[in-house]
Amino acid sequence: MSHRTGSGVPEPGDRSGLAGDAVRRMMHVASAIRHHQDVEIADLGLTPAAARALYELDPDRPLPARDLAEVLQCDRSNVTALVDKLEQAGLVQRRVDPSDRRQKTLLVTDAGRRMRQRVHEVMSDSRLLAGLTTAELGVLRDLVWKVSDGGCPPERGAS
Repeated sequence: MSHRTGSGVPEPGDRSGLAGDAVRRMMHVASAIRHHQDVEIADLGLTPAAARALYELDPDRPLPARDLAEVLQCDRSNVTALVDKLEQAGLVQRRVDPSDRRQKTLLVTDAGRRMRQRVHEVMSDSRLLAGLTTAELGVLRDLVWKVSDGGCPPERGAS
């Protein structure tokens, strides 16, 4: 049973109510972040899916489209359409893999490198956190890390 104060806020001893309130607020924050990102990604001329595909490509290591599909956890046919859009925009090129001429790899172009950096900046935008002190940001980061550590896959390149 959830115990709430007259204001609808869970009481400090109401673990279930506090947890539910925290989850709802985290979902609200995630939604706000996603909205800001989607607007800025659209301003760059990309869809969120194309931006994520470009973001996942390593400019220094050409990647087969099938590997990108695995990273994005989607069907290869979806990746083909994403790569078509990125290629038409001059952000990636399909190249024959020198080690397996039957396969094509995705090479990020110079324009793609610049756009990828802009996408990275959009995805790292922290304006929603501007009202927090450095100490509060540290506490928030630690708490989010503690919560996410059990359920989120590690970031690419993280050890």
